[in-house]
Amino acid sequence: TSRAPKKQILKSSNDNYCNSSDSDLELSTVRHQPEGLEQLQAQTKFTKKELQSLYRGFKNECPSGLVDEETFKTIYSQFFPQGDATTYAHFLFNAFDLDRNGSIRFEDFVIGLSVLLRGSVTEKLNWAFNLYDINKDGYITKEEMLLIMKSIYDMMGRYTYPSVRDEAPSEHVEKFFQKMDRNRDGVVTIEEFIETCQKDEEVTRHTWDQ
Repeated sequence: TSRAPKKQILKSSNDNYCNSSDSDLELSTVRHQPEGLEQLQAQTKFTKKELQSLYRGFKNECPSGLVDEETFKTIYSQFFPQGDATTYAHFLFNAFDLDRNGSIRFEDFVIGLSVLLRGSVTEKLNWAFNLYDINKDGYITKEEMLLIMKSIYDMMGRYTYPSVRDEAPSEHVEKFFQKMDRNRDGVVTIEEFIETCQKDEEVTRHTWDQ
């Protein structure tokens, strides 16, 4: 079973968020000013002190206040040298990029982090649905689920799972999609996704605890 440790991304809170060059450092006028801590405190489950600490780490490593996709991929891939994390990092980036503008703001990061670390089961499942809903149309197709699953296998690498067959991701997707697509219309809605995950621990383990 593939497990893509989402908590690895949490390590980035005090690691490199972006490769800041000298020219970046000169832009200490900061291109993006985050929302007030009080507002973020209301939107997340972090204390004011925790938010201040996270923001210091974020700003120290990324003075512009924004992280682009290529930088995100580079950072995330460092945690999975045994495989190719590029594709999964792309999907993960899109899940964090709430505004769909090609960059992750501090607000985007801490809101996602709050869900991953301290969210309720329903909040986490909503976040996972957003990850699997690649084109953000409100539905998960079998093709989308397969793309995510394949990217997880690629990321974990053959060294981690040497016995995994090439058809294994397709078999997993076929099995779980049949369970989730309750009305057999070829797509999974967020209601179907959450209901199935809450009732079936095996599905939850593969779609969330990867």
